[in-house]
Amino acid sequence: MAEKTGEPLHILLVEDNEAHAELVIRGMRDQPVVNRIHHVSDGGKALDYLFGRGAYADPVQNPRPHFVLLDLRLPRVDGLEVLRTIKTTPSLLRIPVIILTSSDAEDDIAKAYDYHANSYIVKPLDFKTLTKLVKELGFYWLGWNAKPRGD
Repeated sequence: MAEKTGEPLHILLVEDNEAHAELVIRGMRDQPVVNRIHHVSDGGKALDYLFGRGAYADPVQNPRPHFVLLDLRLPRVDGLEVLRTIKTTPSLLRIPVIILTSSDAEDDIAKAYDYHANSYIVKPLDFKTLTKLVKELGFYWLGWNAKPRGD
């Protein structure tokens, strides 16, 4: 693979399952686009990151993400509440939020889209399919997806 160059794209991964988080991180790092993954394990930390509070106050170490990969079943603050907060905060609402969760419940899917999720993906149960999904997801969001300048 050719050397990656350019400014990195920043991804906020909000995932409490360490095995799933590691798989997503590996899959995203295999992309042809330079990216930096910022992983937090609960919804409260996700909001702290996004609002630059507490441990995440340094904008150099914790820059605005280009997109958020968000699980729904999270400790402290539920993923749907994190999504609702992002999409009702003027300074955050343009950040794409991709729900990546094990829930295929119709109510969760409907609420996620009601709260303006950009995508809803149910995690496959087997490792090989999940690995393939993460690589394709990264390729789309990091390589093909167009975003407004300055976001």
